[in-house]
Amino acid sequence: MQKQRVAIFASGTGSNAVNLIHYFKNHSEIEVVFVMSNKEDAKVLQSAKNLDVATFFLPNQQVANAEPLLDLCKEHQVDWIILAGYLRLIPSKLITFYQDKMINLHPALLPNYGGKGMYGSNVHKAVIANNENESGITIHFVNQEFDKGRIIAQFRCEIKEGDGVIELEQKIRYLEQSYLPIVVEKTILREEKRKL
Repeated sequence: MQKQRVAIFASGTGSNAVNLIHYFKNHSEIEVVFVMSNKEDAKVLQSAKNLDVATFFLPNQQVANAEPLLDLCKEHQVDWIILAGYLRLIPSKLITFYQDKMINLHPALLPNYGGKGMYGSNVHKAVIANNENESGITIHFVNQEFDKGRIIAQFRCEIKEGDGVIELEQKIRYLEQSYLPIVVEKTILREEKRKL
């Protein structure tokens, strides 16, 4: 069977992107073919280069238009796109082309704490401000609305009395690092088997 080719979109340091690259490095059925960022100075680009993965920078005006993204993905025969800390709205045409083939990681238990502006520490601040006793991560397919796609998996963590944004961030990072690669792997392999 031909390997499933994965592109990762990321905007920041890229700890989850790096984790995915390591996880799939010698995988028999899945490979990461490139990392794309909308920020030229994003640390994820250098980290990916250090791991011998191709990198691309497309500025915001280009990533707002589906064509450059579609051209890049088609040129590299990308089967799946993983959004790992990618902070731009995905153009509708790209979502349609990669229907049920684009996966996002969100640092909260959707449908709560999703939507515009809900990323990174903004999410954790809102969760803490509302005195929630748990939070977690959601891994979901991408559709035309921010954080509204079909949920693939959720993992939870307890928020203890006295936990602040930093403590919650650490718990969320642990969940992301532990579960994202496994869920991506299972989802891709399950979807490909369904087609056979």
